[in-house]
Amino acid sequence: MAIKNQITMSIRSLSENVGIARVSTAAFAAQVDFTLNEIEEIKVAVSEAVSNAVIHGYEYQDGEIQIKMTLYEDQLEYIIVDHGKGIADIALARQPSYSSDPERMGLGFAFMESFMDELYIESEVNKGTLVRMVKKTLLKTEH
Repeated sequence: MAIKNQITMSIRSLSENVGIARVSTAAFAAQVDFTLNEIEEIKVAVSEAVSNAVIHGYEYQDGEIQIKMTLYEDQLEYIIVDHGKGIADIALARQPSYSSDPERMGLGFAFMESFMDELYIESEVNKGTLVRMVKKTLLKTEH
């Protein structure tokens, strides 16, 4: 599958940088003929993944989050990686309303799953987490 465009960026694990991730995500998605609603959904999905890295992965401590955005002929792929504390039980973490922080709603993975066509999560305790999300573009680019 040939890459049409790709951007890799690294941000510090600061809540202020979630907005930068959102704007970058939207700008990258705008290359495809998505509706404004679809772009908003992509922004929400990516910002949830980045927020999870800041809040849960690093627990508001200093760390690095990598965001890789790749446009292929038929899909847009976002990979968010942190090297934080990881997720002990991914299946449990994916359950709607589950959160390791009782002050939070625990809907991040539910939003990612409902707004994107594919969601893959890989995590190891004390090593970090990789979240891969895909939005199909084939039908959008053929118009």
